[in-house]
Amino acid sequence: MVSAQARRQLAAYAQTRGLSARRACALMSVARSALTYKLRMPARDAELEAELRALAQKYPRWGYRKMKHKLTITASYNRVYRVWRKSGLSLPRPRHGKRIRGQGHRWMSAIAPNGIWTYDFIFDACANGEKLKMLVVTDEYNRKCLSILVLSKIRSKQVIQELSRLFALHGPPHNLRSDNGPEFVAKSVQKWLRDSGVATAYVEPGKPWQNGLAESVNSVFRNECLDFERFANKSEAKIIIENWRLQYNYERPHGSLNYKTPAQFCTSWQKNSAHLWRNSVTFQKYEGLSL
Repeated sequence: MVSAQARRQLAAYAQTRGLSARRACALMSVARSALTYKLRMPARDAELEAELRALAQKYPRWGYRKMKHKLTITASYNRVYRVWRKSGLSLPRPRHGKRIRGQGHRWMSAIAPNGIWTYDFIFDACANGEKLKMLVVTDEYNRKCLSILVLSKIRSKQVIQELSRLFALHGPPHNLRSDNGPEFVAKSVQKWLRDSGVATAYVEPGKPWQNGLAESVNSVFRNECLDFERFANKSEAKIIIENWRLQYNYERPHGSLNYKTPAQFCTSWQKNSAHLWRNSVTFQKYEGLSL
């Protein structure tokens, strides 16, 4: 089916070939008054399109849903999507291979910050040939990326040092989820975690979907940073990766957090938890219970 705008253009073209306006409009099923109609939509969408293009230059790997929450102009999802597609800013649709569906797996989930942390490795290389091995640590509840350790080689000793630093900064989690890599199942790591009072939650071998958040963060990290940037050396990589981590925590809206950033979600959770605690204290005082 040809759109009304396309039929108006065809009627105008037919006039240039010698047909009268009446005859051209009759052939194209267009009202003659439509030939002189000027579209108002482009002028109305010009400001929105300009802002979307500016955001697309700053965040080239974001889609229209995340862009919508960064706009200063009030617009619906449908309008943002229409202007987004019209401007040619749509990202290519990823092609996924065949996914292996595992059996139903009952697994613990985080119910509060510092409940469960997950950590995993991701690999890359610099332009000068240096190999990069990165340890990504994430809080499963608020999706906050706590740390990305960038080194050429990471052994169990470096894992303990980085976790020790994070425990001192954020407090130890109740559980630490990971795969069965040698750096995670090393006896020194397990002993240190036991001494720190942190339980381990290893995924079953060959079932990476049991550590879905780590796989998701690694995918976003590679898509928006590693595949997009070219690191001259390891020192430059550390700076760029840390800047991306801060952007991920404080600027990037997260779909699973109702398009809040992890930092915004943490702030709202602290306010709600404080409100619930005050209510519980008031209720216990009202009932005459000792705290």
